[in-house]
Amino acid sequence: MDSFGSWSVLTTNFLIVLYLALNGVTLAAILHLANAKWRTHVRFLAVSSAALLPVAFVMLCILLFFGENTFQWLAHSGHGGEGEHHMPGWHNYTFLVTREILAFLAIAGLYTLFIKYQHAASVDPRYAAQRRFRNVALLIPVAYVLYATMVAWDFEMTMVPNWHSASYGAYHFISHFQFYLAFFAVFLFILTRSGKLKVEVPKKIFNYFAQMMLGFTILWTYLYFTQYLIYWYGRLPEEIVRFRNMLELDLSTVWWTFLVLKFIIPFVTFATWTPNRHNPKVIVGVASCILLGTWLERYTWISGSVDPSHYHLPMTGGFDIITTIVTLAVIAFTLRWSLLRNGLIKQS
Repeated sequence: MDSFGSWSVLTTNFLIVLYLALNGVTLAAILHLANAKWRTHVRFLAVSSAALLPVAFVMLCILLFFGENTFQWLAHSGHGGEGEHHMPGWHNYTFLVTREILAFLAIAGLYTLFIKYQHAASVDPRYAAQRRFRNVALLIPVAYVLYATMVAWDFEMTMVPNWHSASYGAYHFISHFQFYLAFFAVFLFILTRSGKLKVEVPKKIFNYFAQMMLGFTILWTYLYFTQYLIYWYGRLPEEIVRFRNMLELDLSTVWWTFLVLKFIIPFVTFATWTPNRHNPKVIVGVASCILLGTWLERYTWISGSVDPSHYHLPMTGGFDIITTIVTLAVIAFTLRWSLLRNGLIKQS
């Protein structure tokens, strides 16, 4: 467990890759169901991030193979520790590995089907093709909520024995959807400035993403605060201790930093002055804050689940830096390959 802080960086990077892979399709499905007219400008760019699904699966297998490094409660299971009483039905490790792998394969299959039917519906105006695509699109938000809730429970919420939050699943996947909106704004900005983008992306699209980022920032903040309020106001000492450990001990700087990056800066920038929501450079600056803030948020919840002697500030060790650089390089390479393969950008 001495290396749990460093291993938490790998777990954090896995969650980032996983939700980059998932949320492009989720966004495309939501825009289709809402009948957003501007979806035609971004839907194929959005689903291109699904190319990261194989990368996420490899990272998932690594985390599950080194289970005692990934799940700090596992080392105590079966040895008379509290792990024996830590949700024994849910945290049977064989069951955990089985559900994580099978659920991943199921959602990857569904998301791949969505991409296939989206392409078919874009070239085939017949009712059957359009209805088939809509039926799959209806399943995407449901599958996302169920799968992301399971991931939130396994990799974050239940890291602390007997710690529960009724809203943690929603808090987790809303955070990652806010993250994806920020990522896509930066992604679009880079592509439009590069001059290699083959599809037309009007400048007003950035305003739409700024408005969505503001909305999901408010929703994330609400879910963030409701968890703490219930435990503090209800005087639940067993539950509030996890918050206090992160708020007051070694990770307190990181905790308050991600709160500023994910709430204060986006809210103040977008809510107080309308022109900021129309300026791509300002939008990208705010989006960059959300990206960094989400990474710090994930690391805080994962590494902060153990005693402070077993974690450290992120990016203060060689393992942290190397694994993160490799992850970023793989993300960049995979996205470029996906864009080229689908004819969305020009060959260099």
